[in-house]
Amino acid sequence: MKKGDQTREHIIQKSAELFNQQGYAGSSLNDIIAATGIKKGGIYRHFGSKDEIALEAYNFAASTVGRKFNDAIGNETSAAGRLLAFFHVYEDVVDNPPFIGGCPLQNTAVESDDTHPSLRQRAQQGLISTLDRMKTIIHEGIQTGEFKDHIDVDALASFTLSLMEGGIMLSKLEGSNRHMAMNIASFTSYLQSCCLNNQ
Repeated sequence: MKKGDQTREHIIQKSAELFNQQGYAGSSLNDIIAATGIKKGGIYRHFGSKDEIALEAYNFAASTVGRKFNDAIGNETSAAGRLLAFFHVYEDVVDNPPFIGGCPLQNTAVESDDTHPSLRQRAQQGLISTLDRMKTIIHEGIQTGEFKDHIDVDALASFTLSLMEGGIMLSKLEGSNRHMAMNIASFTSYLQSCCLNNQ
């Protein structure tokens, strides 16, 4: 990778960490300069605006978490295990989140609602992508006979993501992983009682 490309990637990575912790609105250009160690002119050599940095930073953060989802899902052999893998990525969200600052999708969705249309659109794309991934897993579970065939796939995917994101928010706010732990236990029980075929 060329030096210029390395510098650009460095700005994106550090800005992603900054925005995910402080928010887009709460992070100034001076904050980006401090986080990257690159002067204003060097930053504007690679990006035309803070907005441009923000979009690339969100992509970086979301991709980082996405790879961790992929790794966790790849270690599971059952559809139920693959759904629970999403939760396990955030199991220690307080002390060891998959990306500094917590969930990029949640943070960006909350902050950009009605204030930053481009970022909101990226978060919407992330929402659709995550739900589609979950729905694919559920469909596979139905096809293999692991899940009951009358399951509402859309509803289960929405419930899964809502429960995970709620656990992330409550755990971060309280500073304790107990909400994620309770939601994992509750979701496991729900799958066993409502979704899985008795075999």
